[in-house]
Amino acid sequence: MALATNNTIMRIVFVLLLILHGLVHLFGFLKAFGLSGFNAIQQPISRPMGLLWLLAFVLFALTALRYLKPSELWWIFGFLAVVLSQFLIISFWADAKFGTLFNVVVLAVALAGYGSFAFREKVHRETREMLSQAHSLQKAPVSKEMVSEMPPVVQKWLLNSGAIGKEPAGTVYLQQDLQMQMKPGQNDWIHARAEQYFTAQPPAFNWSVHLKMNPILALAGRDKFENGKGEMSIKLFSLFSMVNAKNNAKTNEATLQRYLAEIVWFPSNALQNYITWEPIDGTSAKATMQYKGTQGSGVFHFDENGNFVKFTAMRYKDAQDTRPTEWTVTAIKIERHQGIKIPVELKADWKLGGTTWTWLKVKIRKVEYPLPQNTKN
Repeated sequence: MALATNNTIMRIVFVLLLILHGLVHLFGFLKAFGLSGFNAIQQPISRPMGLLWLLAFVLFALTALRYLKPSELWWIFGFLAVVLSQFLIISFWADAKFGTLFNVVVLAVALAGYGSFAFREKVHRETREMLSQAHSLQKAPVSKEMVSEMPPVVQKWLLNSGAIGKEPAGTVYLQQDLQMQMKPGQNDWIHARAEQYFTAQPPAFNWSVHLKMNPILALAGRDKFENGKGEMSIKLFSLFSMVNAKNNAKTNEATLQRYLAEIVWFPSNALQNYITWEPIDGTSAKATMQYKGTQGSGVFHFDENGNFVKFTAMRYKDAQDTRPTEWTVTAIKIERHQGIKIPVELKADWKLGGTTWTWLKVKIRKVEYPLPQNTKN
């Protein structure tokens, strides 16, 4: 709540800065046409230059309006306003040079706005491409005969979840509320929202998140699994790369294991031929997923009624790890969505030494499957 309040305050301060800086340019126009003395600039301003001062005011006003709306393209007006303003400042440097400080602030925020826009566009392109490759699954509902050779506990889960009797989900969309910690021992939780898309054939996902570390520092993250390969990316202000893990076996395996764990959101995917099952006992079964040269496994745990309890796996925390770490995803709350029982609140833990670090809490805000055909375009 405090962070949201601080973000609002920062937005208001920035808008006030735009208005103040824009008004200075308006007075330059008024001075040029003899409508105001505007003693801040001692040099005479010609009428043609006065029109440029007016245009700069209009651009700053549009920047403020588009920023408040908000519009994804507000930063374009910000860039144009800064370029014109700085030209005017240089032209009247002796009197107007301090305006450069305002332009630097506007330029920095506009760059962050551009970075966020470019990052979202990249994710949208990747998602559209991923969904366009999705194959249509059988229209026939999942039957008991289809799951008869699976471990009994998995059969019970599929029956209890409501997957049996319904068509398998070929595509899935999720909106998530997140609480995250970036390192062990951190006291505060960072709040964020994320979107995630899945396809069943071929197996793939694309997950994106935007989070505010504080009123100034913003990060954007994107994980994806596609064609048997994984990628993990984190960017400061959506521009500057902080993490860019890809093209290595550990990242591929880790993202595949994540995909495997998250089939609890579309249980019918347990029937896909790239996943094999082995019974362990009456409440757990091991799943191994293999696709295009990448393989990973984990254990699904259920209660006596067939409800998902947790998923455990030995998983690489990052690409620099020499050995995998115990990773657990635990269901906290289960609800029925579109007739399917899925975990809507979960937490993810890493076993570090002798301690358990809960680094992520997830709440599902929305789930949709299958996606409409026009989503793929």
